Amino acid sequence: MKLVTKSIDKKGEGSVSLIAENPEDMWHVFNLVREGDSVRASTLRKVQNKTITGASCSFRARTTLTVRVETIDFDTQVCMLRLKGRNITENQYVKLGAYHTLDLELNRTFMIIKSEWDSISLDRIETACDPTQSAEVAAIVMQEGLANICLITANMTLVRAKITENIPRKRYSVQQHEKGLEHFFETVMQGVIRHVNFDIVKCILIASPGFIRDTFYEYMFQQAMKLDNKELLDNRNKFLRVHCSSGFKHSLKEILIDPAVVGKVNDIKASSEVEALEAFYRMLEDEPAKAFYGTRHVVKANEAEAIETLLISDTLFRVQDVELRKKYVSLAESVKELGGTVKLFSSMHISGEQLNQLSGIAAILRFALPELEDESDVED
Repeated sequence: MKLVTKSIDKKGEGSVSLIAENPEDMWHVFNLVREGDSVRASTLRKVQNKTITGASCSFRARTTLTVRVETIDFDTQVCMLRLKGRNITENQYVKLGAYHTLDLELNRTFMIIKSEWDSISLDRIETACDPTQSAEVAAIVMQEGLANICLITANMTLVRAKITENIPRKRYSVQQHEKGLEHFFETVMQGVIRHVNFDIVKCILIASPGFIRDTFYEYMFQQAMKLDNKELLDNRNKFLRVHCSSGFKHSLKEILIDPAVVGKVNDIKASSEVEALEAFYRMLEDEPAKAFYGTRHVVKANEAEAIETLLISDTLFRVQDVELRKKYVSLAESVKELGGTVKLFSSMHISGEQLNQLSGIAAILRFALPELEDESDVED
């Protein structure tokens, strides 16, 4: 993400102009824009015209509109953001107050205008515009006949390809089994070549139960040498083989806490999130009076100045209830002011999905609060 201009007054009102440079940047924008904000961007509008003879004709004109956002739609598959609202500025093609849908485009400047920019939004802009945050990892999570090729970025886990094949059992025919396995490996290898950008990705994890990962690794590089595939051969040192319990996407959680993986990709936000969640689960099991989840319990723990680490999902900051969002922003700011750490989890990561199952908010405490264990987390 590129920051073009930033004009925000002391009260937090103002605008920010940005350029989304890659699909993941749209995820950041999705987390920045809320209903009631105004967005100014270049767009195409279908225009009806009449010729001199009175005949009607239409054409698509590029124009710049400012709409007050009413609905927000984010397509996770293609990372496209669509904003619908009423036009709030005079325009030769679109009447004042007319509805229009803005499809935000890569590499085009757009402006977000808010009546109040809070610390969470400003932190997200800083993160999105920091080039050191763009480190990425690819993962091939596999078992015999099943493989998920995933891309793990700072804020998202995307399954780029899911490969399933029926491989004949070895006890019926060793030859057919080996032939089926070879075809499966070839399909997975082609998926890796097609979906992994070796110029950006720093590490490619191959994970599986048993020895399937080693067999696939050997097959892939034998083929790479045979076909003189320089892309694979030049990036061989980026591949890391690790154990996991299955070839399903959820196995990413256990992969990302593997010490070998943590050491290799310790600058990836995904690993940090998973480590924090694992620490919370361990505390919940070993010392339950020092680990709580749910808004009421976490707020009470913060009032006691007890929070060491706050785990909070970005889903909670996308609520349209202004007062409720302010409550979560205030909580995060308070934890920081009291010397605690705030971990903002992306709901597009496995760890974020798991945190959302725990209400989207949890805390590891500095000291035990056994009195909270007896209290209900239901708001009065």
